Amino acid sequence: MTKQKFDFDELIAIDTHVHVHADSAGNAADEAARKYFGYTDDTLTPQDTVAYYRSRKIGCVIFSVDERITGRPQVSNDEVLALAADNGDIMIPFSSVDPTRGADAVAEARRLIQAGTRGFKLHPPLQQFQANDRSVYPFYEVINEARLPVIFHTGHSGIGTGMRGGGGVRLKYGNPMDIDDVAVDFPDMPVVLAHPSFPWQDEALSICLHKPQVFIDLSGWSPKYFSPSLIQYANTLLRQKMLFGSDFPFITPEKWLADFQKISIREEVRPLILKENARRLLGM
Repeated sequence: MTKQKFDFDELIAIDTHVHVHADSAGNAADEAARKYFGYTDDTLTPQDTVAYYRSRKIGCVIFSVDERITGRPQVSNDEVLALAADNGDIMIPFSSVDPTRGADAVAEARRLIQAGTRGFKLHPPLQQFQANDRSVYPFYEVINEARLPVIFHTGHSGIGTGMRGGGGVRLKYGNPMDIDDVAVDFPDMPVVLAHPSFPWQDEALSICLHKPQVFIDLSGWSPKYFSPSLIQYANTLLRQKMLFGSDFPFITPEKWLADFQKISIREEVRPLILKENARRLLGM
């Protein structure tokens, strides 16, 4: 396949939060998540994701989470890199490494940076660590040196919702205040607080306002559920720090964008959220 160059100007939006899923049919956590989000298709392939985004002229940041708690398989980071390389007109690859794996995680981060990853995705509730645990700081040091962004899951988790004992997922690891320490200690590492951070929304807004390199992606929730404070800050002080993200495939860009049209975001702010802020974050 001929490699194609990412053409920012040809795209209508950049979705900064897209999961590439392996076959997880029969996995209890995945079934519970589909029920929570109202999403029923468990047959989506990576190539289906390519076709979906290209047909809609939406660019996307893609990744697959490295976690063990749910038993859901990860699409390997190398597969994600290859998929993005073959579809460079629409895809930007991020990698996911469980940072609690010590020296192995550090070595893998270095390898992936050399291989061309454009950032990392971490999920503290599924990887079962606090973002400000000093034991994972050597992992951040590698990313900070490369000045690459990290997307951190924050707030409530749709994974585990409704399962016995929440499927073992501890929501405390999604508190964004832990990430404030990370932003202080690694100022050259852009940070994205993924999702409206319910029930810590005001904390996330404060961190984003206070730390220049912190952004918020608006994935994982329909915009119709955004809090008034989130909409207020998106329109004003944080208008250059908010990012469109869907959480595909559980929430599709079509659904997210349709609901986004119905909320009171200023017209001059909409293109910032949909594309321009992502361009700045990703150095494009």
